[in-house]
Amino acid sequence: MAAVKKTNAVRQLESKKIPFELLEYDIDEELLSAEDAAAKTGIAEERTFKTLCCRGDKTGVMMVCVPAGRELDFKALAAASGNKSAELVHLKEVQGLTGYVRGGCSPLGTKKKYPVVIDDSAMKFDFITVNAGHRGLLFKLAPADLVKATEAKLAPIMR
Repeated sequence: MAAVKKTNAVRQLESKKIPFELLEYDIDEELLSAEDAAAKTGIAEERTFKTLCCRGDKTGVMMVCVPAGRELDFKALAAASGNKSAELVHLKEVQGLTGYVRGGCSPLGTKKKYPVVIDDSAMKFDFITVNAGHRGLLFKLAPADLVKATEAKLAPIMR
């Protein structure tokens, strides 16, 4: 059996003794979306959560998770996170802020601890997947465990 890839996100879950499974899949540099990850792993899009790096006008940077194939509702995110407005962080800033590249962004193991907001639809599943801090690598875990590990707020933030 291959050794577990030790990303910062993996280390964080291990240190908190949170159970997870790692799913690896082949990546294509042109196809780095959560929808592509869902297709390659055979996990339904509504269980495959993409991680977006956002910025609120009051709270600053936050990591936000919504299902693949769905869009983030920025007004709902702002309201849920105590902001008047929220926007995506420019792609050029993401690696410097989080330590992660496009297609490998996780809500866990970021350079600094940022607030995390997860769409509440996650809680209707026994498991979801979310990026594990490396392109082609997903965590499969219980949504309650992800909430616990990230101290996330749950809110209806997708459209």
